[in-house]
Amino acid sequence: MILSELLYIAQQRGLLHPLDLHFARVVSGGEEASLLMFCAALVSRNTREGHVCLLLDQLRSEVFFSGMHQDLAQMIWISVGAPENIKDTLLAHSAVSDGKLVAPLVLDRERLYLYRMWYNEVIVAKFIQRKNSSFYIDEQKTRKILDRYFGRNVYNFQKISVAVALTRQIAIISGGPGTGKTTTVAKFLASVIELSATPQYIKVVSVTGKSALKLSEALGHSLKRLKVSDRILRSFPREAVTLHRLLDVHPSSQHIRFCADNPLQVDVLVVDEASMIDLSMMSFLITALPYHTRVLFLGDRDQLTSIEAGSVFSDLCYRADNYYSSSRAEQLFRLTGCKLIKQIANRANLIGDMICVLTKSYRFKRSSGIGQLALAVNNGQVHCTEKILNGTFSDVCRIAIRCQADYQKLVENCSEGYSSYLSLLHSGAKPNQVLTAFRCFQVLCAVHNGLFGVIELNKRIENMLHQVGLISKGFPVMQKWYIGRPVMIMSNDQDMKLFNGEVGIVMEDNDHQMKVWFLLSDGSITAVQTCFLPLHDTAFAMTIHKSQGSEFDHTIVILPNQIIPVLTRQLVYTAITRAKKKLTIYSEKLIFESAVRACVSRQSGLRDRIFINSENIINP
Repeated sequence: MILSELLYIAQQRGLLHPLDLHFARVVSGGEEASLLMFCAALVSRNTREGHVCLLLDQLRSEVFFSGMHQDLAQMIWISVGAPENIKDTLLAHSAVSDGKLVAPLVLDRERLYLYRMWYNEVIVAKFIQRKNSSFYIDEQKTRKILDRYFGRNVYNFQKISVAVALTRQIAIISGGPGTGKTTTVAKFLASVIELSATPQYIKVVSVTGKSALKLSEALGHSLKRLKVSDRILRSFPREAVTLHRLLDVHPSSQHIRFCADNPLQVDVLVVDEASMIDLSMMSFLITALPYHTRVLFLGDRDQLTSIEAGSVFSDLCYRADNYYSSSRAEQLFRLTGCKLIKQIANRANLIGDMICVLTKSYRFKRSSGIGQLALAVNNGQVHCTEKILNGTFSDVCRIAIRCQADYQKLVENCSEGYSSYLSLLHSGAKPNQVLTAFRCFQVLCAVHNGLFGVIELNKRIENMLHQVGLISKGFPVMQKWYIGRPVMIMSNDQDMKLFNGEVGIVMEDNDHQMKVWFLLSDGSITAVQTCFLPLHDTAFAMTIHKSQGSEFDHTIVILPNQIIPVLTRQLVYTAITRAKKKLTIYSEKLIFESAVRACVSRQSGLRDRIFINSENIINP
């Protein structure tokens, strides 16, 4: 049987996508390049699944198709000739280069890439290496500022992280929920303004409109608590914008206005929720920055990575442990008064001196089951998760759904959670009060489809709320628009200032016209006619991916009733850490524990690439 037929069988079994086969045929040009055809199909598959490249080690038949597909894997491997020297065989084709020439595929350090993915990875690696340089500051003045904001003789990693960011052209701060990242950013920006002799053009960005709104609010609250001068108040950024808005990405064509030929005008850039930025978008951002720009990346290295290919932030934080080189530890001691652990010489790495990890949670106390559960999940401690869920913690619980009655109770509990904002709406509350109340509770799903997915649960919650009289959907019962409907924006609209992930509520204006009301990132409220909304969907239930950057007092997390690849440790951790006061998980014990054991590791060469000298990197 020829290779194309075998690959078609792999497609029928769900191991490959039709696009993978089409790409493989175009690149290989025919059966005479069978190994190339097979590798091209796997590279395409890996990129769709979020990986940046294909490791050549994966080309052993026992690896590339696992489990029940070993028979097919063996047949494919025999069909491609089972070559001993895969690298030389691939490089013999004009469709594969080592990066010195443009070609569909690039083979670099035992990794096979799509050219654009290799190009983006090199861009990011060179940026990290180039920007890994000291930034001169007046140390005595800086010490006084840091002591004023954080106190003297206090061992505080928030203080250390600000010192790290002030003394590097690029800095990375990672921390989980409640570790004080936003407070740290506010004090960093105030320090930058105070230390700068000239006005600084500062931009603060996040990945989604929802997270930008949250960041704007948090920075505003932090600024009120700081005793700062009028000069700092005048220069302090009041609004965070989305990354797409910063780069001026056109939603339909994906044309990006700001690039190397038209760089951004920014002296200091803070990027929040950096774990959600994929490799391509990170490359676009880096390319658009002027050479002098100082950058602070902020995020949670343990959270879900981007939907698109790459896990840049977690790759950069891979070896972060708050150990610093001797000279760096001494400098940070002078600035903060905190004695830090010095790296052993052979453990030193290029980027360790630009990273600080915040580990202390100010939100979750030791008595918090949510905090304990998040820590146990993050560490893959399955036995601990069960003890926590079955213990005495009042803020967390897990409920199994074993029958139709259990499922009906789930729908009733979800509907009850939304009764507060709907009651407030019907009592004549103002739009901002209703919008704030809605953000206190949220249902999160791991999947879109099926009985436990977003689509089905949105329908059932709607119907339940209609039955109890909290929403009135008119006739027919499945009417799309009704007062109280929560709507999530699914695509960016620059003109309307509505961005992917933002949630609004349908309410009447003074003329009794039905509109969707949104809280904008600057704290203001806007009302949009339903016919003018960009792509949107009902948001009683949303995916865990869509919830990133948000927090809710009470979060209900619903996992499907079967083990599927999307159920991972990172997904569960992200879902848990959306909850501030109460967490309810609907899942079978086996499903939950399987997810905690499944740790995602995306294939890329960035980790290795940033630890080598930049002159060894081929210029794209």
